[in-house]
Amino acid sequence: MNHQFRGAGVALITPFTENDTVDFDALGKILDEQAREGSDYLVALGTTAETPTLTSHEKTEVVKYIKDHSSGLPVVVGMGGNDTRKIIKQIDEFDFSGVSGLLIVTPYYNKPSQEGMFRHYLTIAKASPVPIILYNVPTRTGVNLEAETVVRLAEASENIVAVKEASGILSQITRINKYTPEHFAVISGDDVLALPIFSIGGAGVISVIGNALPGKLSKLTHSALDGKYDEALALHFDMIDLFKLLFKEGNPGGIKALLNIRGLIKNELRSPLFRISDETYNEIKEAYLKLEK
Repeated sequence: MNHQFRGAGVALITPFTENDTVDFDALGKILDEQAREGSDYLVALGTTAETPTLTSHEKTEVVKYIKDHSSGLPVVVGMGGNDTRKIIKQIDEFDFSGVSGLLIVTPYYNKPSQEGMFRHYLTIAKASPVPIILYNVPTRTGVNLEAETVVRLAEASENIVAVKEASGILSQITRINKYTPEHFAVISGDDVLALPIFSIGGAGVISVIGNALPGKLSKLTHSALDGKYDEALALHFDMIDLFKLLFKEGNPGGIKALLNIRGLIKNELRSPLFRISDETYNEIKEAYLKLEK
């Protein structure tokens, strides 16, 4: 399937300076590398971007900067929430120039029913001028978007084109792949599960590790999607220790440490998040240096 969000997407971080402002110079370095190393599209204002800590002005400036420095790569923007009306208002006021899609996380905290989520997403899909990617990450939101609901949504609206699946429930992901219509794609939301999800029909990944290792992530993804599973598996094995370590103390602390090790950003997070421990930092550094030998 020639899906517009097929391949290696990257859930971009938001770099900060030591003065707690957005570091656009560092973001520019990351974006330059994405284009050069084969990433297929960019995702702004996702979980990895520490979006809840950004002001409205910062969000606008970050998205504008990413669009202006995307080197032609499609840009997807995160716009989730737990109030349907507020999201519709955001859509009505948003500048969609240069934006290829919206990533909409399941409502958090208020834990809606499956019917509530169905109606929530359908309302958003009707209001959005660009395609919608559903985002299911129950460990963060407290609610699981079940396969049957995803299938209903995909059948109800052609503007709902994919799901970023981070539930880790492979049986659920398999059912989604089996029963959704042709226009719909399943995207892995978890680096360590990307290869297994490719093997059951997944169309790509929205990756965290791709911030720091876009070339390797892109090669793994494209090898698997081209049916070269031996090559993809070798890359998966090469990165398996980093996949685990980057999430040992939470995201994006791990990936920011790796980017700092590579000299691309300051190792700064915005409160209430905080940089990872020296012990884990050194473990990530050791695994990275081993990978690069």
